[in-house]
Amino acid sequence: MTSQVTVADSYDVVVVGSGAGAMSAAIFAADQEMKVLIVEKSDKYGGTSALSGGGIWIPNNHYFKAMGGDDSYDKALTYLKASTGGGVDEKRLHAYLDNAPKMMQYLEDNTRLHYTVAEKYPDYYPQLPGAMSGGRTLDPELFDTAELGDEVENLRPASPTTLLMGKIAWTARHAHKAMAKERGWRLMILWLMLRYKLDFSWRRKSRRDRRSALGNALVASLRCSLLDRKVPLWLNTDFKQLIETDGRISGLVVERNGSHQIINVRHGVILGSGGFEQSQTLRDKYLPQPTQVSWSATPPGNNTGAALEAGQALGAATDLLDWAWWAPTINVPREDKARGVFAERAFPGAIVVNGQGKRFVNEAAPYLEFVDAMYKDNERSGGKSIPAWVIFDGHFRFNYAMGPLMPSQIMPDSRLPKAWHQTVYWKADSLEALAGQIDVDAAGLQDTVGRINGFAASGKDEDFQRGGNVFDRYYGDSNVKPNPCLAPIKKGPFYAMRLNAGDIGTKGGLLTNERGCVVREDGSEIEGLYAIGNCSASVMGTSYPGAGSTLGPAMTFGYIAVNDLVRQRDQQKVKA
Repeated sequence: MTSQVTVADSYDVVVVGSGAGAMSAAIFAADQEMKVLIVEKSDKYGGTSALSGGGIWIPNNHYFKAMGGDDSYDKALTYLKASTGGGVDEKRLHAYLDNAPKMMQYLEDNTRLHYTVAEKYPDYYPQLPGAMSGGRTLDPELFDTAELGDEVENLRPASPTTLLMGKIAWTARHAHKAMAKERGWRLMILWLMLRYKLDFSWRRKSRRDRRSALGNALVASLRCSLLDRKVPLWLNTDFKQLIETDGRISGLVVERNGSHQIINVRHGVILGSGGFEQSQTLRDKYLPQPTQVSWSATPPGNNTGAALEAGQALGAATDLLDWAWWAPTINVPREDKARGVFAERAFPGAIVVNGQGKRFVNEAAPYLEFVDAMYKDNERSGGKSIPAWVIFDGHFRFNYAMGPLMPSQIMPDSRLPKAWHQTVYWKADSLEALAGQIDVDAAGLQDTVGRINGFAASGKDEDFQRGGNVFDRYYGDSNVKPNPCLAPIKKGPFYAMRLNAGDIGTKGGLLTNERGCVVREDGSEIEGLYAIGNCSASVMGTSYPGAGSTLGPAMTFGYIAVNDLVRQRDQQKVKA
């Protein structure tokens, strides 16, 4: 700590971080007549939430019930217990299922945030008992960022991967319709493009779409709700350490405006500052190897593990530090972070191979399992699966997107940046020549392509069952028969793109109990300290039950943490 230290004002609750979980917690606390402050390290608010799809996984939610959906607490518990495999304290599972629907109902009734059911979006493990083919993932409605006023300039911009053509806002429902090529998808895209182009008054102000969607809509609506409540949010404020007095958290130290400041806290600190994926030191210490900060799809320089290290300094227990919310990524020149590859892996006509030219996983599998398979095969193959390579032909290139490459009918090779050739994509007239360019075994690749072409004809992937369940088929091309996720690879030119073992955040961190309190190794609580989101050990364990299994728990445990703070405050009033 520098010699220049000042004491800032006192607050009932200080929330560290400005993602969806942190902002939600601040709203809940403010509505309970608590004096709240949010501190954010970056010069932008929203964290990784602003870059995300914005979906939240809320079993037994009121939206689905209103549609006549058939979900239940018991069914969701059965599914969670199966997916987490006994690796999570059941009290935490119950806390999530008890409170997630209540949290969502509260935000719907009391803030500017609005969701709807992504009714076709299935749980990620449809083979497990209690899984649903839709209804548990909620998709944010579009939000008019004009309502933010000048605050829109501080909103972390959406990732290009979440925008149509890198600039037009669309919901997950829009994206699904387009990617699955369902009836009317072309007209829908034309309408979205015209809506953007014809918004002349806004176009004069910004290239950014007036409407925000997905994670940007979630964050923008929460920020608007905080402005309604006049909750302060300090940007460029770097959290440094916690202050403990008589066994309870009494404040924290931040660096702001060139000096260190002590913020006194009356009731508690809620850590919602993200994981440690942007620290190469912590990645090397905890995550499987090889691992690189540059492979992460999260904002550079922000999630560096400050909350983890501050909690550890006080004796906090940790869990799942060797896990991340894995997602394969592609690095694009001049972009500050990697791009996650999510839906494209299900499109028919693309496969993923290792350095031996062999497939090692169902390409359409959930992204966490996909990268987990990369690491496992990398160990088996002697380092041949990181990086892996996605391979496709001219037919796929014409019809489908892959990472930053839009279909060539929209973005032909002649319009691609020259810097992308042999950095983002490799191209050759034959599979043999392509294999030579990317140092992949040519015979192995030829054999694999011949085998997948046979599977495409029969409609059955005999090796990895790609397209064999409702999750795989969600992003498959509904017009391709007999399997929407399988098509032959035979029309030159042939393409390859490098896939790294990336992530959308780490999922291990400070261990908490069913009330969101950070605990020590012996199970005792560090009083006044709560952790939510990626700085805490995930309630989902090593699994990823459905889209929104990151944000849903972050927001829910923010709700739970504030309820616990209110309980303690009220008890203190009674004693007084």
